Amino acid sequence: MEDQHLIQLVTAAQNGDRDAFGSLVVQFESTVFAIVMKRLRNHAEASEVTQDVFIQAMRKLSQLNAPERFGGWLRQIAVRMSINRAVRRPNECIQSPDTFIVLDDDPETPLDKILESERATELRGGLEQLGEVDRETLISFYFKGQSLKEMSHEFDRPIGTIKRRLHTARNRLREALLDLQSV
Repeated sequence: MEDQHLIQLVTAAQNGDRDAFGSLVVQFESTVFAIVMKRLRNHAEASEVTQDVFIQAMRKLSQLNAPERFGGWLRQIAVRMSINRAVRRPNECIQSPDTFIVLDDDPETPLDKILESERATELRGGLEQLGEVDRETLISFYFKGQSLKEMSHEFDRPIGTIKRRLHTARNRLREALLDLQSV
């Protein structure tokens, strides 16, 4: 675009001429889109950001002191807005459809119920082998759903002690379950 014609369009747009700004959009749209697309690599997102760039340019056009620098000024807005979008968007994660098969709500089979019952029996047997303090600590935390703070009040012990008891009780339960499995 000829420099003099560009200056006239920018000046007219700064004075509120929407048609002049529309001409600027038509003239620079492909350039802005290319800048944004280079950074975002997503056609739909690049189209959206390109529109946002021109909205931002229209709002801030009065701040442009040198109309002949409109092209560079617009490119800077495009670069800044595309970087902002790239930084703020969530990371994309592509998954195979097979990944979601696990989420199907298949009804439990009789075998699943038997296995669950056996695990529950083993767990009860392991808990019975533990001392009273270990057993009560695990039951309060896992079965009653108490928080560490609630357990601290119930057992009248500091939270650090409750954490240590949980850790110790888990280890002892694991050993008891291993002993039951080896029998």
